[in-house]
Amino acid sequence: MAYCRTMSILFTDGIEASQIGGKELFLDVHELGAGNVKASDVVGVHQKDSCVQKKYGVNFIQYWVDEKDGVVMCLSEAPDSDAVIKTHKEAHGLIPKSIEEVKQGQ
Repeated sequence: MAYCRTMSILFTDGIEASQIGGKELFLDVHELGAGNVKASDVVGVHQKDSCVQKKYGVNFIQYWVDEKDGVVMCLSEAPDSDAVIKTHKEAHGLIPKSIEEVKQGQ
């Protein structure tokens, strides 16, 4: 299992998927509360997203989990932020606290 440090918080990496390209990138944040999420639980939720994502034109690329603070972040390609929200809602009902369009750095 890989780890990365972001804003002095330890996140657990999920399995990275390939980018398809041609769509915008979005980062959505789920705040589930301190101690309320484990990386192993997020694997199952991510699989549910993967089963629904094509319906809305979404491609989930990567996710990160902060077990201590109960935060999950998902990076995806999508036509718009609404498509990401619809995918999460249909797959498992967990709506992100926030979602932002992001640009890939050079």
